[in-house]
Amino acid sequence: MKNFCVSAGLAIMACAPAMTQSTGVLTVSDPDQMKVPRTGSVEQHLKLRLQPGYHVNSNKPNDDFLIPMRLNWEKGAAEAEAVGFPKPTLERSEFSDKPLSVYTGNFEIVTKFRRAAGAAPGPGFLTGKLRYQACNDKMCLPPKNIDIRVPLLVE
Repeated sequence: MKNFCVSAGLAIMACAPAMTQSTGVLTVSDPDQMKVPRTGSVEQHLKLRLQPGYHVNSNKPNDDFLIPMRLNWEKGAAEAEAVGFPKPTLERSEFSDKPLSVYTGNFEIVTKFRRAAGAAPGPGFLTGKLRYQACNDKMCLPPKNIDIRVPLLVE
């Protein structure tokens, strides 16, 4: 019976969904392994989920005093060519004459990568930082940073 339970437990762990990082309001799913080809580019989709009732400012907020969402990647075996944010929604607020440019619910940030010059073939990781500020209709929480770690395979 013990062997069955251990085997079943291992099978459950092997089938478990990817781990996620959460700051309570924003959850980032662990990215899938990215295969970096010798030539050309590859896209990496970072999946994010905000708790209901909250929003984050877009990467291009309508007021200078608002903290934009940013995703910065460290140099490594793959180099970011472009970071693509989704189309924001516009919401009215009591503190601004301009509508807020925000993200809500589930959304993705897509980064286009290419192999770095001199990158050795094999497995590795790519790291980055996601910076954002979450707000609801009453208040804004302090800005946060989330460390992003993408497993990669350089072909």
